[in-house]
Amino acid sequence: MTSFAGEYAGRRVFVTGHTGFKGAWLTAWLLRLGAEVCGYSIDIPTSPSLFEQCGLEANIGHHVGDIRDTDHMSRVIAAFRPEVVIHMAAQAVVSASYTDPLDTISVNVLGTASVLQALRSVTWPCAAVIVASDKCYENVEQIWGYREIDALGGKDVYSASKGAAEIVFGSFARSFFASGDGPVRLASARAGNVIGGGDWAKDRIVADCIRAWSQGEMVNLRRPHSVRPWQHVLEPLSGYLTLAAALRTRPQLSGQSFNFGPAPDRPRPVMELLTDLAKAYGHPRLDQAFRQLPEPPFPEAGLLTLNCEKARIELGWAAALNFAETVQMTGDWYRKETATPAAALQLVNDQIQAYEDMHNAREIIQ
Repeated sequence: MTSFAGEYAGRRVFVTGHTGFKGAWLTAWLLRLGAEVCGYSIDIPTSPSLFEQCGLEANIGHHVGDIRDTDHMSRVIAAFRPEVVIHMAAQAVVSASYTDPLDTISVNVLGTASVLQALRSVTWPCAAVIVASDKCYENVEQIWGYREIDALGGKDVYSASKGAAEIVFGSFARSFFASGDGPVRLASARAGNVIGGGDWAKDRIVADCIRAWSQGEMVNLRRPHSVRPWQHVLEPLSGYLTLAAALRTRPQLSGQSFNFGPAPDRPRPVMELLTDLAKAYGHPRLDQAFRQLPEPPFPEAGLLTLNCEKARIELGWAAALNFAETVQMTGDWYRKETATPAAALQLVNDQIQAYEDMHNAREIIQ
């Protein structure tokens, strides 16, 4: 079994951003594990929404609020008394950072500071995972993966907001949670490019493809040759769950950061991802699936990969899926959901079960 099997049964878990793509998958997984979930999010971010498709609100404590409203969030936390906090609420779309850079900085930087400030009021044992992004690193387009000790930065507003959020995390960890002996232990988690069924966000490549293909349209590609560490949504979520469980028993992990991404040989260019996705989804004509824009609308990195050795050595965590399985699971979910929209939750649960089975069969986590 995975290292968190049995770890979450009966646990109170507070999740920010629970209505988003990753948040909905995590909420569904936590419910399967027997956790009591309390979610905090400002809105339902997309339409359709995986959170709504799965009917998750009926099975959790669902709170509407802005993570920058520290007082409100602190009251919710105090009433719920979570044993685990997983902070995922963010402005997570790169294109939106060009439209409204100040909001991106405010949500991602001040929002993270607000969550950390709220955690200062926690007086009971609590493990907190602050979810960041691989975009937090100062990307110099190096061919080897970035390590947790590499420089933070950002040439664009979105990346800068993620780098700044990590700096805020580090400062709070050292200033207020330094020993790891207090009631709160916390760590940050940096994940690569996540794909999977139920992502409906605008200007994210898989969601854009499914929307276009379901209408018989072609997808406009910004940078088909950009290379990214694609991973199925369940991969980093398994990392967050593993990290939170480890924090509960290992105070020396408090204040640290961990990368969660695919194996070093698995980053792939956008074109390869979409070609394989079109096949998995069942697109009838690959030559009519996508086309390249003559001029990209905004700058983006061409190469970005992560080194996840620290998570392997310190946590015993490694990605379970290869690239082909990642794409196939994603395409399968959308193809089946298109045929039977009411089956979204069943599709999520089926893929969680399949993922757990693969982890256990391959003995990924020791």
